[in-house]
Amino acid sequence: MILFLQGSLSAQYVFINMDAEQTNHLKAYGIAYRALQKGSKIHWLLNYKGGSFLIPASDEIKKEALLKGVSFEELAEEDFKKIVEIIEKSNMEDMILEKAPRIGIYTPPNKQPWDDAVTLALTYAEISYKALYDVEILKEGQLKDIDWLHLHHEDFTGQYGKFYSTYKDYEWYKQDQEINERTAKELGFAKVSKLKLAIVLAIREFVEKGGFLFAMCSATETLDIALAAQRVDIVSEEFDGDGFDREADSKLAFNECLAFENFKLCYDPYIYRFSDIDVSEEANRRSENGERISLFSFSAKLDFVPTMLTQCHQKILKGFLGQTTGFHKRVVKKRIIILADVPGSDEIKYIHGVWGKGMFAFLGGHDPEDFKHMVGEDATNLDLHKNSPGYRLILNNVLFPAAKKKRQKT
Repeated sequence: MILFLQGSLSAQYVFINMDAEQTNHLKAYGIAYRALQKGSKIHWLLNYKGGSFLIPASDEIKKEALLKGVSFEELAEEDFKKIVEIIEKSNMEDMILEKAPRIGIYTPPNKQPWDDAVTLALTYAEISYKALYDVEILKEGQLKDIDWLHLHHEDFTGQYGKFYSTYKDYEWYKQDQEINERTAKELGFAKVSKLKLAIVLAIREFVEKGGFLFAMCSATETLDIALAAQRVDIVSEEFDGDGFDREADSKLAFNECLAFENFKLCYDPYIYRFSDIDVSEEANRRSENGERISLFSFSAKLDFVPTMLTQCHQKILKGFLGQTTGFHKRVVKKRIIILADVPGSDEIKYIHGVWGKGMFAFLGGHDPEDFKHMVGEDATNLDLHKNSPGYRLILNNVLFPAAKKKRQKT
């Protein structure tokens, strides 16, 4: 105890290493986020020991790190200056985080525990968020109260995830359909597809005005499909009681989309697929042992947003499937920045783009620690994956809106 107090007197910073030696990467993000909430400015040391954090020293921070099992060191000002010298001479950057982003998760009231990796990550890291859905967005205008929005594992086309063939008689499917149809009626929409279109237009406007958007799995693909098809019916009668436009492919407006273009839709309600954006069939054939994700490297001093989004202690990650596992390169717009791909294939796994004053990031797949997470399975226990590189990618997105001063120019 005497040694601890003596060290505290000279230490000005708590240094949380994020390299392979860190004992709990995911909890470390929560410590950084809560420090921001309490008014501390944090140094996010991009590309230095896995994207480490330097936080003004306090007994509260040190106690929390000990309780959460997060490894750290105490550093004096002289130690920090030595780190700065290294950073200035290397592909690294000292990014100042100034204010904790207000976080929202678009998630339905009947969410299942296997639904959403981001909710799991935030809950495990003990990062607070606001849950909001259609009424909160359209009727109450709650998007104005958040800075960072995550899209729950969602189908924005009004086809209920295209689970019709396998799950239409299951209670959770019927409940999902009933909730969406009732909500559409309450908000004045004749169809669920029209309700979801209003939602994606509101979300796109949120980004355009400066918001930050992160989406995974089917939300990535169906968001852009809904935007492209806003003036044409693409929904089969099994979902909404009337047929789709047989010439819909020729009427898609790709200029409305955030990330994708020139894709073809799958209209068959019995096929578990939305479009040829997705690479699930190809990824499934490569199998669990053959699927590997490669993170790209960026210039920390110039491309600081992509650098923040890819901070990790590993550059090669194990693959994981989802309803939308990844994206065919041929349909990704040229202005989009590719953050990760699957070597030896045309699969793009992780992308970043700018829309208006805001930014978005799309990550394919459902659960980074479960190769083929099935409907109805138990949620992943993150105590068993506290150093997960895939979950780190999710949590990078939570923090990067806090970097106010060096936001990338559009």
